[in-house]
Amino acid sequence: MEFKVAIEIFSGPMDLLLHLVKRHEVDVTEVPIAKIAGEFVAYLDVIEELAIDQVGEFVELASVLLEIKARALVPRPEETEEPVDLVREDLVKRLLEYKQYRDAAVLLEDRARQWELRFPRTPTDESAKRSGPTEVTIGEVHVWDLVGAMSRVLRKREKRRPRQIVQDDTPIDVYIDRLERLVREQGRVAFSGLFEEDMPRIKLVGIFLAVLELVRRGKLSTTQEQLFDEIWLELPAIAISPPPVS
Repeated sequence: MEFKVAIEIFSGPMDLLLHLVKRHEVDVTEVPIAKIAGEFVAYLDVIEELAIDQVGEFVELASVLLEIKARALVPRPEETEEPVDLVREDLVKRLLEYKQYRDAAVLLEDRARQWELRFPRTPTDESAKRSGPTEVTIGEVHVWDLVGAMSRVLRKREKRRPRQIVQDDTPIDVYIDRLERLVREQGRVAFSGLFEEDMPRIKLVGIFLAVLELVRRGKLSTTQEQLFDEIWLELPAIAISPPPVS
């Protein structure tokens, strides 16, 4: 089964690496490779399930992180390969370059939003069709936080029971409609509560993609009080605000 969902919100492996560095609250030049390598690999399970175009790039960066970690833990004086410090320095350099690019992009986006406030425009149907996906930061929760939460759901399930191959031809639009209706009925839904213990893996992925798509469309907002806490799905404030009194 192939899900047809726009997932351009994933910006690539360097974006994930930068997110993990920021989460550890350390400087980019002080990347804790040992910790981040394991965390990065944990995300691969979800990324491979989504079959996004850059999956090979994620696997390649994961191998670099694991190589740096392994060679740092077990140094060999007689090793003739490239020293681990040089490999790490090259990775940090790439990360710094990406951070500069991301910071510049955020600055330009902020300026664009300020100009939109000064010169508001009424969107037309044509412009709405051309609009791209939303920024990777979704409310107070980053898209990578959602991926991390999903990876924990998958790991917990795999510990309880072995993986089973189950075919499911449910269209992704069905998952989207069910999820949107559930949130409208309950007002607030826990992300982890969407997944049952005996759900087939393909259904877990279908629900997760429905979450991503609804958030991307701006029909759901996500909040998280603290790191690794439950992620809550809610209707955006604009969608639940009462109509103006005439």
